[in-house]
Amino acid sequence: MIARIYQPAKTAMQSGRGNSDRWVLEFEATAARRIDPLMGWTSSDDTTANQVRLNFETKESAVKYAESRNIPYTLAETPEASPVPKAYSDNFAFRRRKPWTH
Repeated sequence: MIARIYQPAKTAMQSGRGNSDRWVLEFEATAARRIDPLMGWTSSDDTTANQVRLNFETKESAVKYAESRNIPYTLAETPEASPVPKAYSDNFAFRRRKPWTH
């Protein structure tokens, strides 16, 4: 039962970075999912991979939690995103390769 510690990305539905400063500990799936022959639903016997998700304030607290309970883990560092400066006037610049249309 290996855990994965990571910082979730921002949602695609909003431009803000809310709840992306927290760290998450999730367990990797140990068994493959199977399709139930009667209902056709996807099911699994492994409840830790599907239902356990722990949130932490810092990376250090998530690592400390995993180490205190002897849980093997992998740490996924999130690269820092650099902002791209944009201006409305760039739509009408002469250096633009394609003409601006609606």
